Amino acid sequence: MATTTLDLPSAKSKAHHADSHSEERPWRPSINPWIVAMTVTLATFMEVLDSSIANVALPHIAGGLGSTQDEATWVLTAYLVANAIILPAGAYMTTFIGRKKFYMICVALFGVSSMLCGLAPSLPILVFCRILQGAGGGGLAPSEQAILADTFPPEKRGQAFAMYGLAVVVAPAIGPTLGGYITDRFDWRWIFFLNIPICLLSLFLTSRIVEDPPYVKKQVEETQRGGMKLDFTGFALLGLTFGSLEFLLDKGQEDDWFSSHIITFFAIVCVVAFVFMIYWELRQLRIGHRPIINLTLFKRRNFAISFLLMFVLGFALYGTTVLIPQFVQTLLGYTAELAGLVLSPAGFIMMAMMPVVGFLSGKVDARKLIGFGFFMLTSALIEMHTLNLGVSYGYLAFLRIFQASGLAFLFIPINTIAYIGVKQSENNDVSGLTNLARNVGGSCGTAFMATMLLRRTAAHENNMVRNLTTANPAFNSQVDALKGAFGKGFQAVHSAQAYIYNQLHRQASMLAYLDIIQYLAVFCACMIPLLFLIPRPPKHASRSAGH
Repeated sequence: MATTTLDLPSAKSKAHHADSHSEERPWRPSINPWIVAMTVTLATFMEVLDSSIANVALPHIAGGLGSTQDEATWVLTAYLVANAIILPAGAYMTTFIGRKKFYMICVALFGVSSMLCGLAPSLPILVFCRILQGAGGGGLAPSEQAILADTFPPEKRGQAFAMYGLAVVVAPAIGPTLGGYITDRFDWRWIFFLNIPICLLSLFLTSRIVEDPPYVKKQVEETQRGGMKLDFTGFALLGLTFGSLEFLLDKGQEDDWFSSHIITFFAIVCVVAFVFMIYWELRQLRIGHRPIINLTLFKRRNFAISFLLMFVLGFALYGTTVLIPQFVQTLLGYTAELAGLVLSPAGFIMMAMMPVVGFLSGKVDARKLIGFGFFMLTSALIEMHTLNLGVSYGYLAFLRIFQASGLAFLFIPINTIAYIGVKQSENNDVSGLTNLARNVGGSCGTAFMATMLLRRTAAHENNMVRNLTTANPAFNSQVDALKGAFGKGFQAVHSAQAYIYNQLHRQASMLAYLDIIQYLAVFCACMIPLLFLIPRPPKHASRSAGH
């Protein structure tokens, strides 16, 4: 009996020890990880593409549905608002239904709403369908990133994020070109119909290939065992905060910011809802409930800084993606398709460089890669400050390629740093918040570009127009030199003066674009010192990040 009583605890301790080892042993999928990566990248690429592909089709959408172009911009706003609300909530939803099921629901919703967008008979119905499409698409990018983080071992995570980077960085670059091509040669409705076969293929492959890791299944079991209690208050505050923010950024310049009562109202709603959301999420943590947004991640310095860096990456990427086509179309007379072709070579360069950066991220300190990326991006923006109204297509394409070479070195290392020291059960939270940072950064970059362009153009024009007076001999001599080209008499003088003023307006706009580029360069350069605040990752830190 004595022997039995001594052996029994020993057997239990061995069993417990074996269990703990099995828990610590990293889970790996039964299918080749690269097949999983290609499967989940498919739908995500289409979703990110949809955030920019419709931009060039707005005049066609407005004409086809009998609305103004200003009204048609709701097609973009509705998508961005729904997208921003779902992005941070994806991790919360996976604890109720599982990550694979949540991903498939998002793909299905995205596909069905894309079909409804293409069939929409009126603008209000199209805007409603775009809200559904944005809600479905908002869960795809963070879910894919979390799936990749769990599917690949930490030392190969950078290579996996290279494929993810192709979706979220390259897609916005080729979106306007593809959108312009489809719209010019077919019909704007095919922009949405294009998503349907991709979504069907993604659903089929995901159901066969993707699987949830054990910790996700355990979270779902625990949640369902305790009863599914959705945090409706948290969802409402989340929706008010990010929905109001996206509306504010997208419509601010159009309505002249705080001179508009509706913009002021949504700004107040955004701030108040944000404060209450922080309070509510911290309260949920204190009472032991699962918060929608895991604010404890910001206690980690590497995650907090990577969140800021991802915001700046989105700001620069989307800001310049809007700035360059607008510059070449409004000042150089390019068509929408040719404007897209200015961006396309950079997209191919990023596609080629992403795997290289993914390989380097496993060999080189991520902070050095980020530093090099921001240095290249800042240098490219400084070089862009040489733009003028006589610039060639080849030089514009070169400048964008130069810029893309810096962007390629940022996305993967920033994501890699964000996951260091994070528990495996928090992977979904990390992916949701980093994607939120990129999304909000892109909206801020677009709003900043639109606002500064208008205001700096007006400032330069006011400064330059003082010289356009009959008291200025240079102005009079220029009018005399030009009026011969416009005929004779008083009308010719007026035409010559109008021509000079038009040239002044173009020069003022050119100077405004250069100001924006200068601000972006300073903004990106200021990120380099932040890298010294990121703790040095210990050797093989990423290996223990998920334990």
